[in-house]
Amino acid sequence: MSNTKIGIVVGTNRNDSQSEEVAKYYAQEITKAGLETTIISLKELPHDFAFSALYSNSGKNTAFQNFQDKIDECQKLVFVIPEYNGSYPGVLKTFIDGLRHPDSLANKKITLVGVSSGVLGNAVGLSHLNDVLSYLNANVLGFRIKLGNINSYFREGKFSNQTYENLINKQIYDFLKF
Repeated sequence: MSNTKIGIVVGTNRNDSQSEEVAKYYAQEITKAGLETTIISLKELPHDFAFSALYSNSGKNTAFQNFQDKIDECQKLVFVIPEYNGSYPGVLKTFIDGLRHPDSLANKKITLVGVSSGVLGNAVGLSHLNDVLSYLNANVLGFRIKLGNINSYFREGKFSNQTYENLINKQIYDFLKF
């Protein structure tokens, strides 16, 4: 298991997002378990990638290819996904659409973390993304974390809610065994 590299995808391109901070928290906790992590931040995507890296331009944008390479080198992925309009961000869907098809996510082990200022912790968005990942033949861990009211319970890289910490620790433990 020590050769396993885990990618942590920040599912938004918004600057100063809580999702990015939660992703850093996951990276820190997984690193404590002795595994290598890499954060894949969508805010670093090329601004024109929807036009310069997809469809007939697949493989032609070197900056986007760096993202493909990061996905390829990871055996497992954690997706940290904010709620956008009752689902997940369009930039995340476009990112997934830009990955090499059909094998980029096939058979990858993936876990999902929802982040929301509302109470449901992006439960609906996680379900939507799970459908897409299942279509792409990814292996998604059934135990999803839904971090609702994130602004009340997460500040300066720490959770003030013991229940959230316990759930995250269990998810990470299950994911590392998955």
